[in-house]
Amino acid sequence: QVQLVESGGGLVQAGGSLRLSCAASGLTFNNYAMGWFRQAPGKEREFVAAIVWNGGRTYYADSVKGRFTVDRDNAKNTVYLQMNSLKPEDTAVYYCAPSLGSSVLPNFNSWGQGTQVTVSS
Repeated sequence: QVQLVESGGGLVQAGGSLRLSCAASGLTFNNYAMGWFRQAPGKEREFVAAIVWNGGRTYYADSVKGRFTVDRDNAKNTVYLQMNSLKPEDTAVYYCAPSLGSSVLPNFNSWGQGTQVTVSS
């Protein structure tokens, strides 16, 4: 059973930083690219960032490029998202998931509870 546990969210002022973590279990972590996705109230879930299995390549949504950095520690089965220069429009619940490019891995449906990020202006 795949389990993903996101943490590190919180309330921060615009311009601030947060570092999110996602601990994975129940899958062979270093077999998968991992992505971060977010969902704001009333909006569809959207792609934020992804990293290939060995950390050798990363992908970012245009809206976060230059501000967010994704990395991973395969020894800890954990993927991270460093978020700097946060903006109010970054406010959302953030989730991690196995990914394929900028999409969630097909047939994946074991979402964690997510972690809430709220950026005040």
